[in-house]
Amino acid sequence: MQLNKLKISEVAKGLRAGDFSCEDVMKDCLAEISLKNKDLNAYIFVDEKMALNEAKEMDKRFKKGEDLGPLMGIPCGLKDNFNTNGVKTTCCSNMLKGFVPPYDANVVKRLRDAGMVMVGKTNMDEFACGGSTEHSCFGATRNPYDLSRVAGGTSGGSAAATASDMCIYAMGSDTGGSIRQPASFCGVVGLKVTYGRVSRSGITAMASSWDTVGHFAKSVEDAAIVLNVTAGKDLKDATTPDVNVPDYTSFLGKGVKGLKIGIPKEYFGEGIDSEVADKVMEVVEKLKKEGAKVMEVSLPMTKYAVAAYYVMMPAELSANLERFDGIRYGKKPSKSAPQDLVEYYFAARGEGFGSEIKRRIMIGTYVLSAGYYDAYYKKAQKVRTLIIKDFEKAFEEVDVLIAPVSPIPAFKVGELVDNPLAMYMADVLTIPASAAGLPAMSVPAGMSSGGLPIGLQIIAPQFEEGRCFTVGEAVEKVQQ
Repeated sequence: MQLNKLKISEVAKGLRAGDFSCEDVMKDCLAEISLKNKDLNAYIFVDEKMALNEAKEMDKRFKKGEDLGPLMGIPCGLKDNFNTNGVKTTCCSNMLKGFVPPYDANVVKRLRDAGMVMVGKTNMDEFACGGSTEHSCFGATRNPYDLSRVAGGTSGGSAAATASDMCIYAMGSDTGGSIRQPASFCGVVGLKVTYGRVSRSGITAMASSWDTVGHFAKSVEDAAIVLNVTAGKDLKDATTPDVNVPDYTSFLGKGVKGLKIGIPKEYFGEGIDSEVADKVMEVVEKLKKEGAKVMEVSLPMTKYAVAAYYVMMPAELSANLERFDGIRYGKKPSKSAPQDLVEYYFAARGEGFGSEIKRRIMIGTYVLSAGYYDAYYKKAQKVRTLIIKDFEKAFEEVDVLIAPVSPIPAFKVGELVDNPLAMYMADVLTIPASAAGLPAMSVPAGMSSGGLPIGLQIIAPQFEEGRCFTVGEAVEKVQQ
């Protein structure tokens, strides 16, 4: 039995039964990495000795009778924007190459306290900017189902690592679709939480009013188990409200009988691959047979979401990346000594940042410049409010919304990298939920005729992740 292919719940059960050890599970994960990572490029840093030592430590604690919960001794991959004490955190950018943080991100600390064993750091688009994990200084991550295609982005490394059994679960971040889209492309479960449900303290900021922390798992049950540990208030993150954290596994096994499911007509319109739409609706029809009530709803502001996002996000990004100037943070210029401070900035940032980061910084700085703030940023904020009202109105009628995650299955490596507008449009179905700060989950809905995974998106009201788990589990069951 390959232990790395098991789910969290299965590993947890086996460890407590004494069927195998934490070290055994980690060895199988590392063996899979040795076999596959050269082709997939999902991990950019793995310290085998450290990983095995952590696993052995958990085995010792098990023998002493300690039990920290279902994540104890479970191998996890961490996206490279999660600060890890004593372990390189580079955001896959030349600007931070070699940077070693002196502390753990809050969510990493929570996971460690629950017995998590870190496998390594996973690949991502530089500073979480991109939609394919091609914008990484370590090279592109490839799709486990077809090496000629992307794994999605920006958390493509975490998605590919989970899908290819190089870990049992993995952490990621989602600003405009960075967990859901790669989860869809790689055929795993991916959860984007309500804005503020999980602390962002110690995770490199991209767009602060949009960023969320979530994860990838091999089942909906596993996703619920992880959120039980990561969710909650953090005094170091003022955006985490003091909202009760339920036992998310209690939402499993309830079924969908009587549940009202909304189908947003705008998510099935022009530009959506017919095969993607058909697969999602096939699952919806099966849920209907299980007793769910299905009705069409309208989210008319959906068409403006991408435009609003690509005004607001670069503005926030440009402000957040100001700190990386090669003085306190970031790469020092490698060329001859600059003559003055401005020249120093140009040299450091010019060498440290990649092309996509530079593009977004320039857009963001322009948007925030004198005379343009009202015309662009302020107007985009108003559009965001209208998107929020769309969802509020829809949730007066239905319990959850179901839609595709991506308009298309995974595209080829290099296909969109020189066409930023086409790349941005790949997020057209994930950005609206992000704009409204809603929880949303990608669950596998089948395969395309070309053998590529297709994801189904479940969107719920704020802090109602439990509904995502209830419906997500039903989606899994009707396909068995």
